Amino acid sequence: MDRLEHSSLATTLVELLRYRAVHQSDRTAYTFLVDGETQTLSLTYQELDRCARAIAAILQSADLVGEKAVLLYPPGLEYIAAFFGCLYAGVVAVPAYPPRPNRSLTRIQSILADANAVVALTTSTVLSTLEKQFDLAPELKVLKWLVTDRLDLAAADDWSEPDIDRQTLAFLQYTSGSTAAPKGVAITHQNLLHNSRGIYQAFEHSADSSVVSWLPMYHDMGLIGGVLQPLYGGFPATLMSPLIFLQRPVRWLQAISHYRATSSGGPNFAYDLCARKISPEQIEDLDLSCWDVAFNGAEPISQKVLDRFAAAFAPCGFRREAFYPCYGLAEATLFVSGAAKNKLPIVETIDANALAKHRVVRVDAEEKNARAVVSCGRSLSDQQIAIVDPKTLQPCKSGEIGEIWVSGPSVALGYLQQPEATERTFRARTLNIHSNGHHNGNRNNGNRNNGNRTG
Repeated sequence: MDRLEHSSLATTLVELLRYRAVHQSDRTAYTFLVDGETQTLSLTYQELDRCARAIAAILQSADLVGEKAVLLYPPGLEYIAAFFGCLYAGVVAVPAYPPRPNRSLTRIQSILADANAVVALTTSTVLSTLEKQFDLAPELKVLKWLVTDRLDLAAADDWSEPDIDRQTLAFLQYTSGSTAAPKGVAITHQNLLHNSRGIYQAFEHSADSSVVSWLPMYHDMGLIGGVLQPLYGGFPATLMSPLIFLQRPVRWLQAISHYRATSSGGPNFAYDLCARKISPEQIEDLDLSCWDVAFNGAEPISQKVLDRFAAAFAPCGFRREAFYPCYGLAEATLFVSGAAKNKLPIVETIDANALAKHRVVRVDAEEKNARAVVSCGRSLSDQQIAIVDPKTLQPCKSGEIGEIWVSGPSVALGYLQQPEATERTFRARTLNIHSNGHHNGNRNNGNRNNGNRTG
């Protein structure tokens, strides 16, 4: 059975990693660039499996099966091991990030309260820092704490395979909370495997693919795209801290060049940062001809940024056809739609004034109110999308703007402990579509989920 065939047949991520640990045991799964350049740490599939079993055995022995565990780690391989340790234990992972010293604890307090987490996994360094804030945050003090960077790996032998299946809740992805309290999106093993398959097919990945990612692992794009997608495909991933990238953006492109990555990407701002901050002298030794999928998502995509980036790095072998605009959201696990691979991005020029009135009027690029809109491509093959008028709940006609509604196996279960928000967002129905769909609330020229309104 080849790698992809087994990935398609796996019912849980635990089953998938166990398969890799047996059949690709010595292959490096993840390499972490500590300094973003030459200092590296790595894990093979077999080593990751053993770390996960050791963490899981401790969680199981503490009678924590079925509970929620918050992950508080700096970027690194410990984060990955802890995430899989939770899955191996039948514990629901809650990815987060450690509060910065002297910064507000509001977000982590909100997540802990909403998730009803009873245990936190972290490193000894992070815990020693957080202990100084326990008096300010009783929610942290009452947690059980598991420090995983000082584990006795012999505990792996005490691991028991968890009683889980494809419908089991795997982790909670918390929304940004920028406009309201963070909401925990409940993601199952089926959601993750289905979306991973969709990404694999859309990006046309293969056993020869390779990923470089600086995206934060507590975010859906970093975790699912940068960590789980390579596991799904059985190919290597090279990772670095977001801060390391932001400090010196050329490190991202150097890693792509050095490790011959075929897939890498991020939000629009990352391409803009590279185009503005990387000097001609820094790119002299770069070879980006290996880069087949330069995905761009998570925020509005600017044609001007694409143009600047393509012009700046064409001398390094970057091809404009490598750009891969895409769209997604946590409520649909991650990936909803994407462009055609190895095709120039499709750009429509529309009237900005008409757009403000929820109408699409195409105009020439030279028009005063012209606005360039980059297409995010087509939907995954086995999901349905509709563009719906949120007031009438009727599908929009061509040229009208509405909410994106998505229906399919990648749509999450809903929001943890928020039945009204779940009903409103994940159980939405149009007046003439008789299936659940996800409504995310994003305004666009069209979209719909398993019952999720995206917006």
